[in-house]
Amino acid sequence: MRELDTHMPPVSVLTTTVGKEEDARRIASTAVRDRLAACVQVERIASHYVWQGTQCEDEEWRLVFKTLPTGMFALLRWLRAQHPYDLPQILVREEQASREYAAWVEDRLKV
Repeated sequence: MRELDTHMPPVSVLTTTVGKEEDARRIASTAVRDRLAACVQVERIASHYVWQGTQCEDEEWRLVFKTLPTGMFALLRWLRAQHPYDLPQILVREEQASREYAAWVEDRLKV
């Protein structure tokens, strides 16, 4: 039986939402093409929130970017310039990944 690999390097995960599928696809494709993210998952969601005093329920598209901690600031700068919202939701967290997955993420980035 193989010994369990307990060293799990960090991978950064950035999440945002946009209101149009074409924006989600454009942003995801460009981030991967330009090697700012190793991959971007896009999923359709329903968002409930209050904006400027009005309760809203809208269809949105969630984008989940995978990068490394060293690439996060470049991705953030780029995303802020690309994002169609005046006040975008931008959430960042660090996850622990298998060595193999973290190596693949690193290989896909230009950092």
